[in-house]
Amino acid sequence: MSRSGMSRFVRAAQEAVGLEGEVDVLLTDDRTLRRLNRAYRGKDKATDVLSFPAVEDVAETFAGDLAISVDTAKKQAAEQGHSLRDEVRILVLHGLLHLSGMDHEVDGGEMAEHEGLLRKAMRLPDGLIARAEGKTKAKPTAKSSDAKGETLKDKLRGVGRKKVAA
Repeated sequence: MSRSGMSRFVRAAQEAVGLEGEVDVLLTDDRTLRRLNRAYRGKDKATDVLSFPAVEDVAETFAGDLAISVDTAKKQAAEQGHSLRDEVRILVLHGLLHLSGMDHEVDGGEMAEHEGLLRKAMRLPDGLIARAEGKTKAKPTAKSSDAKGETLKDKLRGVGRKKVAA
């Protein structure tokens, strides 16, 4: 997916979610997601997507950051039989829903239902929550809040990154 294609999709998905403000998206590797997951969620393992909602001071213009592991997205795309492009879009949509305040780990199915409707409308394959429903235990996905007000650039200092798309 090109940078401009990613930007168009993020804007369209934000509109569908009803999320206003800028969103920065980091496309990186498992190593970086593992470091971020450990630092901000206390989980010492790689994950597919992490969401970092903006602090209140800037929330009117900045919605937050998403970090996506392309390594994990490739594996999940192969497992699900669809393209890496679709998998990254699924992860972006999932992360945007978290940025909007939804949390499937505690909401009794509201996020799963909303994500399912949006996926269908955007012609995307099954998303993270729908996949997990068929398993005994849902894979933790990403929600992290940041009380310090750090930017994604601050979070990544010393972590290393590959590519950023907005």
